[in-house]
Amino acid sequence: MLDTHIKYIIKSMPTLETERLVLRRLTKKDASDMYEYASNPNVPKFLTWTEHESIDYTKRYLKFVISKYKTAEYLDWGVELKCTGKLIGTCGFTSVDIQNSKGEIGYVISEPYWNNGYASEAVKRVLEFAFSEIEFNRMEARVMEGNDASVAVLKKCGMVYEGTFRQEIFVKGEFKNIIHFAVCKDSFTGRI
Repeated sequence: MLDTHIKYIIKSMPTLETERLVLRRLTKKDASDMYEYASNPNVPKFLTWTEHESIDYTKRYLKFVISKYKTAEYLDWGVELKCTGKLIGTCGFTSVDIQNSKGEIGYVISEPYWNNGYASEAVKRVLEFAFSEIEFNRMEARVMEGNDASVAVLKKCGMVYEGTFRQEIFVKGEFKNIIHFAVCKDSFTGRI
């Protein structure tokens, strides 16, 4: 596996599609849709970030994200509904470890779209991309304990529970237990 090949693919961040979704780079035009879900305190309840305080904050965040695409330092796709063109979340790599041929996946979906299979659909497509295009060997995910919906998404996508790290991170004023999941290419192949 050539590091330059992997870096090129990651940096290019091609548009990905599923039956109902388009996974694409975020743009400045996404500010309103992103603010709609990112300002809802229920959305980041089990995440490390807090809700966006204003549309200006969201615009600044998107400007930052767009600048990081150029250097492959931000690796999230916007999750857009094909039928409406509305941005309903993000899904992508929270980290990449080229030397060890692995990455970590993360995602967020707007609350009105929960329990419709959109997170699973996006996660499966990103896992497929990671294994077939980037040729990663392993993909990981971490979930804050208590986020049962996210655990269900990962299991539905073929990821396997590997353990719970007690008080692994300090976030929002307290230590949180983090549940670890992973799937390797050889056990995901049948799901592509």
